[in-house]
Amino acid sequence: APRLTDQLAMLEDALRQAQRQIAAAAQEAHAVSYASEWLLDNFYLIEEQISTAKRHLPKGYSRELPRLARGPSADCPRVYDIALETIAHGDGRVDTETLGRFVTAYQTVTALKLGELWAIPIMLRLALIENLRRVGVRIAAGWDERNLADSWADRMAETAEKDPKSLILVIADMARSNPPMVGAFVAELARRLQGRGPALALPLTWIEQRLSEAGLTIEQLVQSENQRQAADQVSISNSIGSLRVLGAIDWREFVESTSVVELTLVEDPAGVYGRMDFGTRDRYRHATEEIAKRGRLTEVEVARKAVDLARAAAAAVDPGSGMGTRAGHVGFYLIDKGLPELERAAEVHLAG
Repeated sequence: APRLTDQLAMLEDALRQAQRQIAAAAQEAHAVSYASEWLLDNFYLIEEQISTAKRHLPKGYSRELPRLARGPSADCPRVYDIALETIAHGDGRVDTETLGRFVTAYQTVTALKLGELWAIPIMLRLALIENLRRVGVRIAAGWDERNLADSWADRMAETAEKDPKSLILVIADMARSNPPMVGAFVAELARRLQGRGPALALPLTWIEQRLSEAGLTIEQLVQSENQRQAADQVSISNSIGSLRVLGAIDWREFVESTSVVELTLVEDPAGVYGRMDFGTRDRYRHATEEIAKRGRLTEVEVARKAVDLARAAAAAVDPGSGMGTRAGHVGFYLIDKGLPELERAAEVHLAG
Protein backbone atom coordinates (compact mmCIF):
# COMPACT_ATOMS: atom_id res chain seq x y z
CA ALA A 1 0.00 0.00 0.00
CA PRO A 2 1.33 3.47 -0.80
CA ARG A 3 2.35 5.08 2.48
CA LEU A 4 1.19 8.63 3.03
CA THR A 5 4.79 9.70 3.72
CA ASP A 6 5.80 8.42 0.24
CA GLN A 7 2.83 10.17 -1.29
CA LEU A 8 3.80 13.42 0.40
CA ALA A 9 7.32 13.15 -1.04
CA MET A 10 5.84 12.60 -4.53
CA LEU A 11 3.51 15.60 -4.11
CA GLU A 12 6.45 17.75 -3.03
CA ASP A 13 8.56 16.72 -6.06
CA ALA A 14 5.70 17.32 -8.51
CA LEU A 15 4.88 20.71 -7.00
CA ARG A 16 8.53 21.82 -7.06
CA GLN A 17 8.85 20.79 -10.69
CA ALA A 18 5.63 22.63 -11.61
CA GLN A 19 6.85 25.71 -9.72
CA ARG A 20 10.18 25.68 -11.62
CA GLN A 21 8.38 25.33 -14.98
CA ILE A 22 5.92 28.13 -14.18
CA ALA A 23 8.69 30.42 -12.87
CA ALA A 24 10.75 29.84 -16.04
CA ALA A 25 7.70 30.44 -18.27
CA ALA A 26 6.78 33.56 -16.30
CA GLN A 27 10.24 35.03 -16.91
CA GLU A 28 9.89 34.56 -20.68
CA ALA A 29 6.27 35.64 -20.93
CA HIS A 30 5.00 39.18 -20.72
CA ALA A 31 1.67 38.34 -19.13
CA VAL A 32 1.35 35.78 -16.34
CA SER A 33 -2.00 34.26 -15.41
CA TYR A 34 -3.41 35.07 -11.97
CA ALA A 35 -3.28 31.38 -11.01
CA SER A 36 0.44 31.24 -11.85
CA GLU A 37 1.08 34.39 -9.82
CA TRP A 38 -0.80 33.01 -6.82
CA LEU A 39 1.16 29.79 -6.94
CA LEU A 40 4.55 31.52 -7.26
CA ASP A 41 3.79 34.17 -4.61
CA ASN A 42 2.57 31.62 -2.07
CA PHE A 43 5.00 28.82 -2.76
CA TYR A 44 6.84 29.48 0.52
CA LEU A 45 3.57 28.84 2.39
CA ILE A 46 3.00 25.57 0.50
CA GLU A 47 6.52 24.44 1.42
CA GLU A 48 5.86 25.31 5.09
CA GLN A 49 2.69 23.22 4.99
CA ILE A 50 4.53 20.27 3.46
CA SER A 51 7.07 20.46 6.32
CA THR A 52 4.23 20.57 8.85
CA ALA A 53 2.61 17.55 7.19
CA LYS A 54 5.92 15.65 7.37
CA ARG A 55 6.23 16.39 11.07
CA HIS A 56 2.68 15.18 11.76
CA LEU A 57 2.98 12.01 9.71
CA PRO A 58 5.13 9.63 11.72
CA LYS A 59 6.16 6.42 9.94
CA GLY A 60 3.42 3.82 9.98
CA TYR A 61 0.86 6.43 11.10
CA SER A 62 -1.61 5.61 8.35
CA ARG A 63 -1.33 1.84 8.90
CA GLU A 64 -3.50 2.16 12.00
CA LEU A 65 -6.27 3.89 10.08
CA PRO A 66 -9.04 1.86 8.39
CA ARG A 67 -8.50 1.67 4.62
CA LEU A 68 -10.89 1.51 1.70
CA ALA A 69 -11.03 -1.82 -0.09
CA ARG A 70 -12.56 -0.62 -3.37
CA GLY A 71 -13.01 2.42 -5.60
CA PRO A 72 -10.60 5.06 -6.90
CA SER A 73 -9.09 5.55 -3.41
CA ALA A 74 -8.64 1.81 -2.73
CA ASP A 75 -5.94 1.12 -0.14
CA CYS A 76 -5.97 4.73 1.08
CA PRO A 77 -7.16 5.55 4.61
CA ARG A 78 -10.89 6.21 4.33
CA VAL A 79 -10.45 9.46 6.24
CA TYR A 80 -8.07 10.65 3.48
CA ASP A 81 -10.81 9.89 0.98
CA ILE A 82 -13.24 11.99 3.06
CA ALA A 83 -10.70 14.85 3.01
CA LEU A 84 -10.28 14.59 -0.79
CA GLU A 85 -14.08 14.59 -1.23
CA THR A 86 -14.46 17.64 1.03
CA ILE A 87 -11.79 19.56 -0.89
CA ALA A 88 -13.25 18.59 -4.29
CA HIS A 89 -16.75 19.48 -3.11
CA GLY A 90 -15.76 22.97 -1.93
CA ASP A 91 -13.24 23.55 -4.75
CA GLY A 92 -10.42 23.88 -2.22
CA ARG A 93 -12.42 25.78 0.38
CA VAL A 94 -12.57 24.37 3.93
CA ASP A 95 -14.77 25.56 6.75
CA THR A 96 -15.68 23.62 9.89
CA GLU A 97 -19.42 23.88 9.32
CA THR A 98 -19.35 22.19 5.91
CA LEU A 99 -16.73 19.73 7.11
CA GLY A 100 -18.85 18.88 10.17
CA ARG A 101 -21.90 18.26 7.97
CA PHE A 102 -19.83 16.09 5.63
CA VAL A 103 -18.43 13.96 8.48
CA THR A 104 -21.84 13.67 10.16
CA ALA A 105 -23.43 12.54 6.89
CA TYR A 106 -20.65 9.97 6.41
CA GLN A 107 -21.20 8.66 9.94
CA THR A 108 -24.88 7.94 9.31
CA VAL A 109 -23.46 4.97 7.37
CA THR A 110 -20.25 4.18 9.29
CA ALA A 111 -19.00 5.68 12.56
CA LEU A 112 -15.45 6.97 12.30
CA LYS A 113 -12.93 5.96 14.92
CA LEU A 114 -11.49 8.56 17.28
CA GLY A 115 -8.09 8.19 15.64
CA GLU A 116 -9.69 8.99 12.29
CA LEU A 117 -11.34 12.16 13.59
CA TRP A 118 -8.02 13.36 15.02
CA ALA A 119 -6.40 12.52 11.65
CA ILE A 120 -8.76 14.84 9.72
CA PRO A 121 -6.56 18.00 9.96
CA ILE A 122 -3.47 16.23 8.58
CA MET A 123 -5.56 14.52 5.88
CA LEU A 124 -7.06 17.86 4.85
CA ARG A 125 -3.57 19.33 4.64
CA LEU A 126 -2.51 16.44 2.39
CA ALA A 127 -5.67 16.77 0.26
CA LEU A 128 -5.08 20.52 -0.20
CA ILE A 129 -1.45 19.93 -1.19
CA GLU A 130 -2.68 17.24 -3.63
CA ASN A 131 -5.18 19.75 -5.07
CA LEU A 132 -2.44 22.36 -5.50
CA ARG A 133 -0.23 19.77 -7.19
CA ARG A 134 -3.02 18.83 -9.61
CA VAL A 135 -3.71 22.44 -10.57
CA GLY A 136 0.01 23.35 -10.58
CA VAL A 137 0.86 20.52 -12.98
CA ARG A 138 -2.03 21.60 -15.22
CA ILE A 139 -0.84 25.22 -15.24
CA ALA A 140 2.74 24.13 -16.02
CA ALA A 141 1.47 21.97 -18.91
CA GLY A 142 -0.51 24.99 -20.16
CA TRP A 143 2.67 27.06 -20.23
CA ASP A 144 4.44 24.36 -22.25
CA GLU A 145 1.56 24.31 -24.73
CA ARG A 146 1.52 28.12 -24.98
CA ASN A 147 5.29 28.24 -25.50
CA LEU A 148 4.96 25.68 -28.28
CA ALA A 149 2.25 27.80 -29.92
CA ASP A 150 4.47 30.89 -29.60
CA SER A 151 7.44 29.19 -31.27
CA TRP A 152 5.27 28.13 -34.26
CA ALA A 153 3.67 31.60 -34.41
CA ASP A 154 7.15 33.21 -34.44
CA ARG A 155 8.32 30.96 -37.28
CA MET A 156 5.18 31.58 -39.31
CA ALA A 157 5.15 35.35 -38.79
CA GLU A 158 8.82 35.55 -39.79
CA THR A 159 8.31 33.34 -42.87
CA ALA A 160 5.17 35.27 -43.94
CA GLU A 161 7.22 38.45 -43.85
CA LYS A 162 10.49 37.29 -45.42
CA ASP A 163 9.59 34.32 -47.64
CA PRO A 164 5.76 34.11 -48.06
CA LYS A 165 5.85 31.21 -50.57
CA SER A 166 7.56 28.97 -47.93
CA LEU A 167 4.82 29.54 -45.34
CA ILE A 168 2.96 26.47 -46.59
CA LEU A 169 6.06 24.38 -45.73
CA VAL A 170 6.14 25.70 -42.14
CA ILE A 171 2.42 24.90 -41.80
CA ALA A 172 3.14 21.40 -43.16
CA ASP A 173 5.96 21.06 -40.57
CA MET A 174 3.56 22.02 -37.79
CA ALA A 175 0.93 19.59 -39.11
CA ARG A 176 3.50 16.77 -39.21
CA SER A 177 4.63 17.51 -35.64
CA ASN A 178 1.04 16.70 -34.57
CA PRO A 179 0.66 19.59 -32.07
CA PRO A 180 -1.73 19.15 -29.12
CA MET A 181 -5.23 20.26 -30.09
CA VAL A 182 -5.86 21.58 -26.57
CA GLY A 183 -7.10 24.89 -25.19
CA ALA A 184 -3.79 26.49 -24.23
CA PHE A 185 -2.07 25.73 -27.57
CA VAL A 186 -5.03 26.69 -29.78
CA ALA A 187 -5.92 29.82 -27.76
CA GLU A 188 -2.34 31.13 -27.88
CA LEU A 189 -1.90 30.41 -31.59
CA ALA A 190 -5.23 32.12 -32.36
CA ARG A 191 -4.25 35.13 -30.22
CA ARG A 192 -0.95 35.47 -32.12
CA LEU A 193 -2.24 34.91 -35.68
CA GLN A 194 -5.84 36.16 -35.87
CA GLY A 195 -6.26 39.42 -37.79
CA ARG A 196 -2.69 39.32 -39.11
CA GLY A 197 -3.64 39.05 -42.78
CA PRO A 198 -4.78 36.26 -45.14
CA ALA A 199 -1.41 34.43 -45.18
CA LEU A 200 -1.43 33.85 -41.39
CA ALA A 201 -5.10 32.86 -41.52
CA LEU A 202 -3.98 29.71 -43.34
CA PRO A 203 -2.54 27.85 -40.30
CA LEU A 204 -5.72 28.75 -38.38
CA THR A 205 -7.82 27.25 -41.19
CA TRP A 206 -5.81 24.03 -40.85
CA ILE A 207 -6.42 24.03 -37.06
CA GLU A 208 -10.12 24.78 -37.59
CA GLN A 209 -10.37 21.74 -39.89
CA ARG A 210 -8.50 19.49 -37.43
CA LEU A 211 -10.85 20.57 -34.64
CA SER A 212 -13.99 20.14 -36.74
CA GLU A 213 -13.17 16.42 -36.99
CA ALA A 214 -13.80 16.29 -33.24
CA GLY A 215 -16.85 18.57 -33.53
CA LEU A 216 -15.00 21.55 -32.01
CA THR A 217 -14.20 25.13 -33.04
CA ILE A 218 -11.36 27.53 -32.18
CA GLU A 219 -13.87 29.77 -30.36
CA GLN A 220 -15.00 26.88 -28.14
CA LEU A 221 -11.42 26.03 -27.19
CA VAL A 222 -10.54 29.66 -26.48
CA GLN A 223 -13.63 29.95 -24.28
CA SER A 224 -12.94 26.70 -22.41
CA GLU A 225 -9.30 27.77 -21.88
CA ASN A 226 -10.47 31.08 -20.36
CA GLN A 227 -12.91 29.21 -18.11
CA ARG A 228 -10.19 26.75 -17.06
CA GLN A 229 -7.82 29.58 -16.14
CA ALA A 230 -10.55 31.24 -14.08
CA ALA A 231 -11.36 27.91 -12.34
CA ASP A 232 -7.66 27.30 -11.62
CA GLN A 233 -7.39 30.75 -10.09
CA VAL A 234 -10.36 30.05 -7.76
CA SER A 235 -9.08 26.59 -6.83
CA ILE A 236 -5.56 27.83 -6.04
CA SER A 237 -6.65 30.87 -4.02
CA ASN A 238 -9.19 28.73 -2.08
CA SER A 239 -6.62 25.99 -1.37
CA ILE A 240 -3.97 28.45 -0.18
CA GLY A 241 -6.57 30.27 1.95
CA SER A 242 -7.65 26.93 3.46
CA LEU A 243 -4.06 25.96 4.30
CA ARG A 244 -3.84 29.21 6.29
CA VAL A 245 -7.20 28.53 8.02
CA LEU A 246 -6.40 24.95 9.11
CA GLY A 247 -4.06 26.13 11.87
CA ALA A 248 -6.71 28.40 13.35
CA ILE A 249 -9.46 25.77 13.68
CA ASP A 250 -10.22 24.40 17.16
CA TRP A 251 -9.85 20.71 16.34
CA ARG A 252 -10.64 19.61 19.91
CA GLU A 253 -14.08 21.15 19.59
CA PHE A 254 -14.47 19.64 16.11
CA VAL A 255 -13.58 16.11 17.31
CA GLU A 256 -15.95 16.36 20.27
CA SER A 257 -18.80 17.66 18.14
CA THR A 258 -18.45 14.88 15.53
CA SER A 259 -17.45 11.92 17.74
CA VAL A 260 -20.15 9.26 18.07
CA VAL A 261 -18.27 7.93 21.15
CA GLU A 262 -18.61 11.40 22.70
CA LEU A 263 -22.34 11.52 21.92
CA THR A 264 -22.73 8.13 23.60
CA LEU A 265 -20.65 8.85 26.75
CA VAL A 266 -22.57 12.10 27.31
CA GLU A 267 -25.55 9.84 28.16
CA ASP A 268 -23.69 9.01 31.42
CA PRO A 269 -26.56 8.25 33.85
CA ALA A 270 -24.69 10.02 36.68
CA GLY A 271 -24.61 13.17 34.51
CA VAL A 272 -20.95 13.65 35.49
CA TYR A 273 -19.24 13.06 32.13
CA GLY A 274 -20.66 16.15 30.39
CA ARG A 275 -19.46 18.43 33.23
CA MET A 276 -15.85 17.19 33.14
CA ASP A 277 -13.02 19.17 31.56
CA PHE A 278 -11.71 18.34 28.09
CA GLY A 279 -8.64 16.45 29.35
CA THR A 280 -10.71 14.05 31.49
CA ARG A 281 -13.28 13.44 28.76
CA ASP A 282 -10.43 12.80 26.35
CA ARG A 283 -8.93 10.27 28.78
CA TYR A 284 -12.28 8.44 28.89
CA ARG A 285 -12.51 8.46 25.09
CA HIS A 286 -8.98 7.07 24.79
CA ALA A 287 -9.86 4.34 27.30
CA THR A 288 -12.83 3.44 25.05
CA GLU A 289 -10.47 3.35 22.06
CA GLU A 290 -8.00 1.05 23.87
CA ILE A 291 -10.66 -1.44 24.98
CA ALA A 292 -12.03 -1.57 21.41
CA LYS A 293 -8.53 -2.24 20.04
CA ARG A 294 -8.07 -5.20 22.37
CA GLY A 295 -11.58 -6.58 22.21
CA ARG A 296 -14.27 -7.50 19.72
CA LEU A 297 -16.53 -4.47 20.04
CA THR A 298 -16.21 -1.20 18.11
CA GLU A 299 -15.45 2.02 19.99
CA VAL A 300 -19.11 3.05 19.85
CA GLU A 301 -20.23 -0.37 21.13
CA VAL A 302 -17.76 -0.14 24.05
CA ALA A 303 -19.09 3.35 24.93
CA ARG A 304 -22.67 2.08 24.68
CA LYS A 305 -21.84 -0.91 26.92
CA ALA A 306 -20.26 1.40 29.56
CA VAL A 307 -23.44 3.52 29.57
CA ASP A 308 -25.64 0.39 29.83
CA LEU A 309 -23.61 -1.02 32.74
CA ALA A 310 -23.75 2.34 34.55
CA ARG A 311 -27.53 2.52 33.97
CA ALA A 312 -28.04 -1.00 35.35
CA ALA A 313 -25.91 -0.18 38.42
CA ALA A 314 -27.75 3.10 39.05
CA ALA A 315 -31.10 1.32 38.78
CA ALA A 316 -29.99 -1.41 41.22
CA VAL A 317 -29.10 1.03 44.01
CA ASP A 318 -31.80 1.35 46.66
CA PRO A 319 -32.44 5.10 47.00
CA GLY A 320 -33.08 4.70 50.71
CA SER A 321 -29.84 2.86 51.45
CA GLY A 322 -27.65 5.97 51.25
CA MET A 323 -25.13 4.02 49.19
CA GLY A 324 -23.07 6.00 46.67
CA THR A 325 -23.67 5.43 43.01
CA ARG A 326 -20.08 5.45 41.81
CA ALA A 327 -20.93 2.39 39.72
CA GLY A 328 -23.63 4.49 38.06
CA HIS A 329 -20.96 6.62 36.31
CA VAL A 330 -19.39 5.54 32.97
CA GLY A 331 -15.90 6.24 34.31
CA PHE A 332 -16.28 3.38 36.80
CA TYR A 333 -16.13 0.93 33.85
CA LEU A 334 -13.69 2.79 31.63
CA ILE A 335 -10.87 3.56 34.09
CA ASP A 336 -11.94 2.30 37.54
CA LYS A 337 -12.88 -0.90 39.36
CA GLY A 338 -15.58 -1.78 36.84
CA LEU A 339 -13.02 -2.10 34.00
CA PRO A 340 -12.77 -5.95 34.18
CA GLU A 341 -16.56 -6.14 33.77
CA LEU A 342 -16.49 -3.90 30.68
CA GLU A 343 -13.52 -5.83 29.26
CA ARG A 344 -15.43 -9.11 29.68
CA ALA A 345 -18.40 -7.57 27.86
CA ALA A 346 -16.06 -6.40 25.07
CA GLU A 347 -14.46 -9.86 24.92
CA VAL A 348 -10.99 -8.60 25.68
CA HIS A 349 -8.78 -11.66 26.13
CA LEU A 350 -6.26 -10.62 28.70
CA ALA A 351 -2.74 -11.93 28.15
CA GLY A 352 -1.15 -14.19 30.78
